[in-house]
Amino acid sequence: MKLLFIADPLEGFKTYKDSTFAMMREAASRGHTLMACGPQDVMWQRGGRVTAFVREITLTGAESKDKHDWFAAKQQAPDELPVALADVDAVVMRKDPPFDSEYFYATHLLGQAEREGARVFNSPRALRDHPEKLAILEFPQFIGPTLVTRDESDIKRFHAEHKDIILKPLDGMGGTGIFRVGPDGLNLGSITETLNKGGAETVMVQRYLPEIVKGDKRILIIGGVPVPHCLARIPQGMEIRGNLAVGGKGVAQPLSARDREIAEAIGPILAARGLLLIGLDVIGDCVTEINVTSPTGFQEIMQQSGFDVAKMFIDALEAVLG
Repeated sequence: MKLLFIADPLEGFKTYKDSTFAMMREAASRGHTLMACGPQDVMWQRGGRVTAFVREITLTGAESKDKHDWFAAKQQAPDELPVALADVDAVVMRKDPPFDSEYFYATHLLGQAEREGARVFNSPRALRDHPEKLAILEFPQFIGPTLVTRDESDIKRFHAEHKDIILKPLDGMGGTGIFRVGPDGLNLGSITETLNKGGAETVMVQRYLPEIVKGDKRILIIGGVPVPHCLARIPQGMEIRGNLAVGGKGVAQPLSARDREIAEAIGPILAARGLLLIGLDVIGDCVTEINVTSPTGFQEIMQQSGFDVAKMFIDALEAVLG
């Protein structure tokens, strides 16, 4: 099969931990053809089809941490090879957040490609319909006390009720822009002004979950089926954030009974909407986010538990494509 990965620049991949690379490696081992481009390389013109200017790549086997020689490309630049998205077997959208205007526009181009016959994973419509912070609102039975607002008085009221809270922007990733305000309310006004831009932008506020000390668990769900191990991202030092991007320690561990209950309830619902791969973030017994753009953790889980997440993903992709 011909697989097109739409992702961030290949030269920036950290192959020792990158989940998109793990997907590519597994696909290549099965003889599938790999192509890659960025969202900026996708275009449409009246009278034609949605086209991507791509590079055909092969994997070299070099996976050192400080070199970019892990792939070889037939094309020096993507604009040397235009390919209609409908002419490849699968388009795998793996561009990292933020889910900004350009990401939004990309989903519309991919939606047009679907109308022309392309197979896109995850579904562009589903990506739009499930913003990663707000998607949890559909499942209140699995979340802790949560407020979504742009109003400062709402935030003050929520803090007065719950005393210890977390505030975060709706478009952040990797733990960026997350603040904790304790019972003393210190800096609540300043933090609110910073995040809501004086009332211009909406923020999410959640009760602080002390179980974070045991890890912010990333539970991967593929084709509606949970991966049997999750990655608990444990805050280090004085940090309240467990995100690996800010120094959290990733520890693979088997799903608990509660983890599995949550995953088996949410997974099939979202899979039916075209979300082949999702990543639930769970602290204690509560879901805090539903990641749909480019969930990670494949390699850390494989390295620590032995469970091959990339194999499960490519198995599921092949099954959907028939």
